[in-house]
Amino acid sequence: MQCLQCPVACGADRNTNNGACGVKGVKVAKYYLHPYEEPPVSFKNGSGCIFFCGCSLKCVFCQNFSLSRNLRGKEINVKELADIFRRLEDMGAENINLVNPTHYLKHIMGAMEIYRPKIPVVYNTHGYETERALQLADGFVDIWLTDLKFMDNALSKRYTARGDYAEYALSAVKFMAQKPLKMRADGKMLSGCIVRHLILPLAVYDSINIVKFIKTLPETTYFSLMSQYTPFGEIEKYKELNRKITKGEYERVLSAVRDAGLERVFLQDFESATEEYIPKWDY
Repeated sequence: MQCLQCPVACGADRNTNNGACGVKGVKVAKYYLHPYEEPPVSFKNGSGCIFFCGCSLKCVFCQNFSLSRNLRGKEINVKELADIFRRLEDMGAENINLVNPTHYLKHIMGAMEIYRPKIPVVYNTHGYETERALQLADGFVDIWLTDLKFMDNALSKRYTARGDYAEYALSAVKFMAQKPLKMRADGKMLSGCIVRHLILPLAVYDSINIVKFIKTLPETTYFSLMSQYTPFGEIEKYKELNRKITKGEYERVLSAVRDAGLERVFLQDFESATEEYIPKWDY
């Protein structure tokens, strides 16, 4: 079966060979109750995160570098993935959070046929998606939790393996933003879309353009502005990435959020730039 799940459409037979994502079959590094997602997602008990290995985007600054480059993890089958859904539910997870699921869509769909969780399902993606894949995922996804990393192609060419990131991500975010918002009275999200953006050093101009783009989306869309950039990954050749963002950079983007009049916003504290948010991997 040729793998055409992400925009790369590498055509690999992932039963026997690695795709452009670097993996075959299903491989995970951890699953647990994660307390550090946005408040309506982690809520009280934590989000039931499943961290998948491999990635076709290959950001040089990836904080989960050992996962995205397939340097660690445990191979499982579709039935075992369905068992993880059940296990997380039994642990009290607020939702099932599929972290970096793009290249596992067909496997996840197979697991959902075996066991459909009784709690919301979160699709936690880098945003480099085809609309066809999102249409398929929409059959089981309740909450879209997506990155919007860049609008400037020069940045995606410099920092990822995919210079066409924005071409796919902007239309993908527009699709995901159509998900109806449903919030429980106590503040737990049951359905909706959250768009995340990580401010990068020397890239404030692009962050401001992303804020302006968010303004064009349905008002039900939440925007999560992240200040947690921490030097990580393969950034030796990128001098500008070898530091955290400055207070001034953060304040300029925050000012753009205020100017845009965005109301459904999550803001990280400026002091959030630590490795505290990176889980300790099990495999």
